Amino acid sequence: GIFIVHMGSMIFLIFVGAVFTMQNTSILANNLREPLKYDWPLSLLFGFCTAMLGVTGFETSANYIEEQQKGVFPKTLFNSWLIVFVLNPLLSIVCMGVLDLNTLESHHRDVLAKTAYDAGGKYFGLWISADASLVLAGAVLTAYVGVIGLVRRLALDRCLPQILLAENRFRRTNHLIPITFFLLCTTLFVALNGRVRSLANVYTLSFLCVMALFALGNMMLKYKRGRIRRPVRASWPTNFAALTAVLIALIGNIILAPGHLIYFIVYFGIVAGITILMFERIRLLKYFLFFVSQGPAHLQDRFAGVTQMAMDKIRSQKIVFFAKNDNLEVLNKAVSYVQNNELTKWLKVVYVYEDLNDPMIKAIAENLRVIDRCYPKVVIDLVLVQGTFSPEVVAQVSSRLGVPRNFMFIACPGDRFPHDIGDFGGVRMITH
Repeated sequence: GIFIVHMGSMIFLIFVGAVFTMQNTSILANNLREPLKYDWPLSLLFGFCTAMLGVTGFETSANYIEEQQKGVFPKTLFNSWLIVFVLNPLLSIVCMGVLDLNTLESHHRDVLAKTAYDAGGKYFGLWISADASLVLAGAVLTAYVGVIGLVRRLALDRCLPQILLAENRFRRTNHLIPITFFLLCTTLFVALNGRVRSLANVYTLSFLCVMALFALGNMMLKYKRGRIRRPVRASWPTNFAALTAVLIALIGNIILAPGHLIYFIVYFGIVAGITILMFERIRLLKYFLFFVSQGPAHLQDRFAGVTQMAMDKIRSQKIVFFAKNDNLEVLNKAVSYVQNNELTKWLKVVYVYEDLNDPMIKAIAENLRVIDRCYPKVVIDLVLVQGTFSPEVVAQVSSRLGVPRNFMFIACPGDRFPHDIGDFGGVRMITH
């Protein structure tokens, strides 16, 4: 409903503005005759950099990809691109045809409402303002829904503190996530003294970094997971072109407003620091335990046992790896990955078989005995499951072993794999 009302309002604004521009051609002509602030190549470059803020929204669709039906995600990206490609240039021309450049600059906070007011009258200006409020409400709601899903996933993967997963006993919601997000946004608003343009610049840097990571992530997938089946393939030239455009826009925005970079770095550093602490907490607890062991006896009695229990609790999370065959190299890679990247000491290797006389069972068991001697700090169990490997079997194994599916790993499947990787509910790929 919000989308339909907003699109209708923007289309009508373009129509009213176009009529006003044709009746008052001098405004647009005078604006075009104004001298440029920079030479025209730099003006085009900085205009491109500033306009990149107008394409925000692409990154939000990824937050709901798990809830979308098959084939919907590419359509949302195409529809977003089409709307931006058509509406943004037309709205820019309409604004320049209705308002002079000084008015545009002074009304940067409500330029569309001012355009509607001058072109269509007081009530049309109020309508565009009401539409903006409606869209803002939808955007804020979308932001909270998106950040709850994102932070919840990161907390489930133990990238952020598990305290964020605490549930409200009345509504069964993760209330600490929206509260933390609200406090984070509020502190940024206060730090920038409520300057909307400054907030937009900080957001632009964040958005462009996310878009750059999309391109880099796609490149990494093409290199490391090239065999995986996927409905849409982006070529290497397309990836490089997208990354280059985003990096140009990012550098240009930093040049235009270098003072806002510090705010971005501070807030990014806080979140990155918390994430690094989560990954390194076992190491930090070991250092703490060492220093405690060098201290007085009463400190050792008070902290040594508690610290050891905390480390044991962190490492008690079981990890599951689904073995396809007895390939010793793949099994060794899986165990090595778990030891180096997961805070655990317990790995369960699951083999799904159809026939109890499958010779692969004995071969996998023998290889795991060899690997078990190479990794004395990891407890390796072999679990045999009769059936055919499928999302349903994975869900049953998750339920029986009490291991969430985001702590289950598989080797990268080939393009003939009969299932969509998204059907497995968060199972991760860790090796070729």
